Amino acid sequence: MDPDPLAGQLPEEDLAGPGFQQRYVRRLRLLWAGRRLLVRCAVAGFLAGTLLAFLLPKQYQSTTELMPPDNGSGSSLLMAALSARTSNGLGAVAGDLLGLKNSGQLFVGELRSTTLQDRLVSRFQLKQVYHDRLEVDARNDLADRSAIGEDRKSGIITIAVTDRSPQRAAAIAQAYVEELNRLVAELSTSAAHRERVFLQERLQAVRQDLEQAERDFSQFASRNTAIDIKEQGKAMVEAAASLQGQLIAAQSERKGLEQIYTPGNVRVRAVQARIAELNHQLEKLGGKVASQNPPSDSPASQDALYPSIRELPVLGVPYADLYRRVKIQEAVFEALTQEYELAKVEEAKETPTVKVLDAAEVPEKKSFPPRLQIMALGTVLALAGGGLWLFGHGWWQAVEAGDERKLLAREITHSLNSAMPWAPPNGSRLQAKAHQAWLRCRGRGVTGASRE
Repeated sequence: MDPDPLAGQLPEEDLAGPGFQQRYVRRLRLLWAGRRLLVRCAVAGFLAGTLLAFLLPKQYQSTTELMPPDNGSGSSLLMAALSARTSNGLGAVAGDLLGLKNSGQLFVGELRSTTLQDRLVSRFQLKQVYHDRLEVDARNDLADRSAIGEDRKSGIITIAVTDRSPQRAAAIAQAYVEELNRLVAELSTSAAHRERVFLQERLQAVRQDLEQAERDFSQFASRNTAIDIKEQGKAMVEAAASLQGQLIAAQSERKGLEQIYTPGNVRVRAVQARIAELNHQLEKLGGKVASQNPPSDSPASQDALYPSIRELPVLGVPYADLYRRVKIQEAVFEALTQEYELAKVEEAKETPTVKVLDAAEVPEKKSFPPRLQIMALGTVLALAGGGLWLFGHGWWQAVEAGDERKLLAREITHSLNSAMPWAPPNGSRLQAKAHQAWLRCRGRGVTGASRE
């Protein structure tokens, strides 16, 4: 770099000229005189910008867009009407002034919520990806890499995620939509949701009552062999009537045989045995008078295959009670099940659904860094720095040697220079040690250059 590009070229009176044109021309001459310096600065800035542009890591951005959610409330209809009548967004402003918030703004708030971000941090293990030790740092890094906004006119919600991996950027953008849909379903506070939750809890309680009633009924029926009291009574009465008819016929037959044969005759004894068996069957069906209310755990009751006719009226009352309990619980359970299914349908209708307009795709081009812009910016900044150096150097040369400002600047420079390692020791121990280290480094450099 030239120490004085204008030395011997511009007189001092030109540098100190008062006119605007003279100052303008003087600056142009100054730049022209230092053109070599400007060229070197431009080349150095270009190279530094190029190095920086290629050293910065690549980043990719994946974007997904969501349709505005369906709104059915009166306030939402009012906002829609205002937005339809005004094309410059006054409807949205009027809605904000009236305190009317749509579901799109709620979606944006839920997308930026800590709950949703924590789920994404845990799902993609972003603490390891971003090299963060704390969860809050990973959450902040995710928020910095995510741009979430809503268009006031169309209501379309845009989610843009930036990451070094294009696949992870697309996956996180898609996960935003999935977690939002899940969070909306969990936080739904509509009337249908509250009804569905109530019916679900009630349905569980009724199911337990129904199961208990069925167990009690089945245990009673198994213990007393009471499958169906009504049908059993009808069948047993019919069976008793049939046996009674057979008994009367057998008794008539025995009287006829006794008139012909003696009591010891084989045919008479056979008829008498049949009559005894029929009497036994009738007693078994009808039950004995002495055991009209036998205990359920008595041996007689346990040995009997079915309850007797005398026991059926006694068993009918608890049987009917248990049977009625089972039927009531079944009816309640069936009614609640129907109501529960209808409430689920209504909840699905009232819950805002996330509709994807443009799904997140794996980006093919990087979004950062803009290499051409960085290279151009480095060149421009280097040129500007060179120009400022030329203007400052020219102004410094125009200042008189006896000026107090120049004398003060030289004094400060001399003091700082005397404390540098290359200066001889000035009595300071720190500066002396620095000077020794400087000499050693310089000696090694000279020795290495001489060997080469």
